Amino acid sequence: MRVAIGSDHAGYKFKDSIKKHLREKDIEVLDFGPNNDEASDYPDYAKIVAEKVIQDPECDLGILICGTGIGMSISANKIKGIRAALISTKFTAQSAKAHNHANVITFGSRVNTIQEVLDFIDIFLETENSQEPRHIKRVEKMGQLESKL
Repeated sequence: MRVAIGSDHAGYKFKDSIKKHLREKDIEVLDFGPNNDEASDYPDYAKIVAEKVIQDPECDLGILICGTGIGMSISANKIKGIRAALISTKFTAQSAKAHNHANVITFGSRVNTIQEVLDFIDIFLETENSQEPRHIKRVEKMGQLESKL
C-alpha cells in the first residue's frame, strides 16, 4: 500500500506521527510537506496530495491534516475524482470507507488527539469498501455531481 500525506503548519506534528505509524505497518508513505511548522496554506498541500491519489494508480490513499480538517477536506474535494472525508470519530472512519469509498481522509489537529487520529486511520484501513448496491449507486452519483455552471 502507498499513502500520500500532507499538512499545513497546524498539522505538521501530527503528520510526522502518522508517517511513523504507517511505516511501522509496512505502508509506503509519500510526504508532500511541509517540512516544518512555519505558516503554510492548506489548499496547496491538499491539491498536491489529491492529484497524486488521482494520477498515480499505485497511490491508494491520501491523508491530509490541518487545524480542523475542514479546509483540507473542502480543498481536496475540488479535485475531480476525489472523495475526501473529514474523520473525527470511529464511526466516521468506518463509514467514510465502507459507505463513501473515500480516497482521501482529513483530520483536525486541534479537534482530535494524535492517538485518536491513529486509531481512526487503523479503522479506516481495516474497513472494506461496501459492495452493497445502494452504496455503489451513491458513490457513482457522487462522481457525476460536477457542476457545468
